[in-house]
Amino acid sequence: MPGIDECLLEAMALPGARGAALVDWSSGLALGTAGESPVGDHETTAAETAELARAAAEYESFAQPAPAAMVQAAALGADGPPVEDVIVTTRTGYHVLRFVETSFDSSVFLHLWLDRTEGNLALARHRLRALAEGLVLR
Repeated sequence: MPGIDECLLEAMALPGARGAALVDWSSGLALGTAGESPVGDHETTAAETAELARAAAEYESFAQPAPAAMVQAAALGADGPPVEDVIVTTRTGYHVLRFVETSFDSSVFLHLWLDRTEGNLALARHRLRALAEGLVLR
């Protein structure tokens, strides 16, 4: 089970990966970073992506699962945000925000920035899900 640094290094091994971070969406702070930042500063990127993640996790339009999904989530013991990931596409890249369930408040997400010509969005989503599930926060 990888820790933060190992998880980010594995994310950076994906084709087209430009940068990766583990961010606390409640505070907007980067808990770990690797590679580049789209704006040249990981802390600014963390704060900006945290706003997007917070909106997706807290806005009623996204946060309220359908009744059948609520029953299934309750049966599975899921108490984190009902949103799994957020994807933003730009002309030059992809930003994938994958929420991480934790034993405490589940207020963290992995942010992966991919080059659009070299990255594989489907592969990135698949790998980020696996990394989020195996991540050990200490």
